[in-house]
Amino acid sequence: MTTKTTVEARAKRRRRIRAKVVGSAARPRVSVFRSNRAIYAQLIDDASGTTLAAARSSEIDGDGLDKSGVAKKVGMLLAERARAGNIDSVVFDRSGYLYHGRVKALAEGAREGGLVF
Repeated sequence: MTTKTTVEARAKRRRRIRAKVVGSAARPRVSVFRSNRAIYAQLIDDASGTTLAAARSSEIDGDGLDKSGVAKKVGMLLAERARAGNIDSVVFDRSGYLYHGRVKALAEGAREGGLVF
């Protein structure tokens, strides 16, 4: 079966990634969602199905920043919240998006904030 739309292609990539990437209490999964206007990230413990920390671009003062700059700040905010919860090691789930642009900026911001992945 061939994929017909961009949404279907992303869903297929997302399923393939999620089959391999699993978060635990010791190493939660950083799940990223990117829309045209905003970017969201959350730390998820898949064993218990709970969200341990979350950050979104609407919490950031993005004056004078482009979308990638805001994404980097979201990553740093997520890392700060994770460190407050004694989490320093995570696995990264790009949710079917290319590791490029805003997704990459978010990951780099999280690394700068002290998360290891």
